[in-house]
Amino acid sequence: MTELHALAAAIGLVRVWWDVSGRQQEVTDEALGAIATALGYPADSAAAIALSLARIEDERQRPPALLVADAGRPIEIPSSLARADLAAEDGTSRALAIEGGYLPAIAEPGYYRLSIGPHELTLAVAPPRCHDPGELRGERRVWGPSIQIPSLRGPVPQPFGHFGHLDDAVRRFAARGADVVMINPVHALFPGHGIGFSPYSPSSRLFLNGAMGDPALVGLPPLTPGDGGDALIDWESALPKRLAQLRTVFNGLAPEFRSRVATDSLAGGDALRRHAIFDALDVRFRARDLDGWRTWPAPFHDPDGAAVRQFAAENPDEIAFHLFVQWLAHQSLVAVQGHARDAGMAVGLLADLAVGVHTGGSDSWSLREHLLDGLTIGAPPDPLGPLGQNWMLTTFSPRGLAESGYAPWIATLRSALSRAGGLRIDHAFGLSRLWVMREGHASSDGAYLAYPFHDLTRLAALESHRAKALIVAEDLGTKPGGFAEAIDAEGMFGMRVLWFERALDHGFIGPQDYPPQSVAMTGTHDTATVAGWWTGRDLDWADKLGRLPLDSNREREDERRAWDRGLLWATFGGSEPRPAPDDPAPAVEAALRHIGRARSRLAIAPLEDILALEEQPNLPGTITEHPNWRRRMSAPLEDLLAEPDTAQRIDTLAAARKEAPSEGG
Repeated sequence: MTELHALAAAIGLVRVWWDVSGRQQEVTDEALGAIATALGYPADSAAAIALSLARIEDERQRPPALLVADAGRPIEIPSSLARADLAAEDGTSRALAIEGGYLPAIAEPGYYRLSIGPHELTLAVAPPRCHDPGELRGERRVWGPSIQIPSLRGPVPQPFGHFGHLDDAVRRFAARGADVVMINPVHALFPGHGIGFSPYSPSSRLFLNGAMGDPALVGLPPLTPGDGGDALIDWESALPKRLAQLRTVFNGLAPEFRSRVATDSLAGGDALRRHAIFDALDVRFRARDLDGWRTWPAPFHDPDGAAVRQFAAENPDEIAFHLFVQWLAHQSLVAVQGHARDAGMAVGLLADLAVGVHTGGSDSWSLREHLLDGLTIGAPPDPLGPLGQNWMLTTFSPRGLAESGYAPWIATLRSALSRAGGLRIDHAFGLSRLWVMREGHASSDGAYLAYPFHDLTRLAALESHRAKALIVAEDLGTKPGGFAEAIDAEGMFGMRVLWFERALDHGFIGPQDYPPQSVAMTGTHDTATVAGWWTGRDLDWADKLGRLPLDSNREREDERRAWDRGLLWATFGGSEPRPAPDDPAPAVEAALRHIGRARSRLAIAPLEDILALEEQPNLPGTITEHPNWRRRMSAPLEDLLAEPDTAQRIDTLAAARKEAPSEGG
């Protein structure tokens, strides 16, 4: 092993890996050295590598900022001292004896301050498993829809759906027996910016998309009616108009309401104020066509610098406005979750945590020392994507997590769980490893970077326990070794999507074969709807965009789909003849019944499938070629759910859940 390879191994860069086809791949030394340097360990010469290795060894000798342990198990302490002092969150403290390098087991999960000799650190004691809502055990089989909030319409015309429309949807599905509503990410985007509207490319995962806030949910006059919009959302026009609407609401606040917002905002601390300052700066610099903080004038790159402090001091009302926008969004979503639980929902909102953040956004500006710098994340080349993927996002760095005591990860979890009953972690494989590449370079020049998987999942379990919320790990695709067993042991729910649940003979598995600790789904925002798959609408898009497999053509793909329709219909076990490709309704109902009968303790169907729509919300790998995140429902949800065919599909799913076998069945 060369010194460079030793350095790569020491910082968690994987030099040799196996692709989805089982073929061995090897990262070039050039890529390893460049990525190591970007991670803060220079590797451009033998001397630099030697210094980086010495630095790593020095870092390993330092006491950790946070130590993660398991409740009820002795805690290994890297010290020869005989005594430690432990302080709990309630202020109580006690002395602990260290025997053989171990602290005695601590039974109660939580965060503790631990003093060992001259060192003080945080001790996180994780529960054995994530929180498991009692309603999900026993005979109750939970079900609900997944909803793209902007797609919703209400009786009052608006250019896109907001949290008020979500509240209406929650109430209507709760009345029909649903226990959960899964939503798309509602992270903060760039305020009023109508170009970057993908919910999976946020400015911040700590804060919310203020455009979704609904004044009516917090006792303020409702938003004025707007353009109802066409079948596709005109984000470029709608988001600036919504920001202007919110300014009107803010300007009309009574003094006592402004005081309330200001007082509540203080609880958000420096992080919330920094985000409000960022949004105020972004609005100002967007007017000069500057996209993200990296393009701002250099004095504004430092959140704690003199230029930023001066800007905040000179623009207090603008900062107060952006604090209000965050307050409104948070209180709106809290109200929706409260209404869900009041209506008897076991879970209520199941939020979605994006895998990363925009490189020019609020998080990368204010948390720079904790994030990857000069690197972006994506996916390696594979047969389905020969060029690989560069998502143009950044996320936490392993070193930044360790040095911060995992503070940004804990804050991100708490933020999401403060207004939801559960959290879906997008691309949960990223808790174990992420494909990273230098900014501006091809995905093929990347490498896998290992993450502290065991610590991250145990902290997720601890935050789940504290919030009494469930955790869903999006685990679709080729799993890292040991991943499935680990998330199962932590009590996280995996995802089982109809299209990917195939048997050894390439047919579809039966409902009885779905694992209990999972979410059974007819599809996701990234897959074809059932109606779209049955009619071949997804193949239409693939053909139009030149995305059919290289060794195939449309005629061959139509033949494969016809065969797969037969396999799927046979799995559904219907006594009726297989429907024609242009008659998807029976297949949609059968698919809902199929996942409803699954042994999975949760079953979720996208609203698009409940309505038997053919078009999917997002087509992965496209930006402007497909109307991603733009589609709207054709009418207010109240009217759509009242349609007899839709009501029948909901009844089918609800009834099938009552037929689902118990975990031991």
